[in-house]
Amino acid sequence: MADSQQEPRLPKTDNPSTLAKPGGYYSHVAIANGFVFVSGQLPINAQGDKLADASFEAQAEQVLANVQAALDSAGSSIAQLVQVRVYIVDVEHWMSFNQIYTRWAGEARPARAVVPVPQLHYGFKIEIEATALV
Repeated sequence: MADSQQEPRLPKTDNPSTLAKPGGYYSHVAIANGFVFVSGQLPINAQGDKLADASFEAQAEQVLANVQAALDSAGSSIAQLVQVRVYIVDVEHWMSFNQIYTRWAGEARPARAVVPVPQLHYGFKIEIEATALV
């Protein structure tokens, strides 16, 4: 390799103990080029309990807690969010989600999309993925 070329840097990945073990072949967090990418978080608590039978509001609170735990593990925070993508199974939940999200996000106002979808894994009602600065 020529001196002027550098080896590509691989992303750092993490599965913090504050989140349940991933259910598939992925990491909860990937850090690259000053950004932290948080995989889609579902309403599953750190002990691995799936909250599929919980209310939409309880599921939303758990998912946002998971996003925050992922950000914390990467040395980031809600204030450093750049983009948030939310998948909900019924657009009727939008107003409720927006109220919960507003309390959670505080002064942070990252770019955001709320996408109605026909269904999510395990019958969940919400999933959130995010990108933030490290």
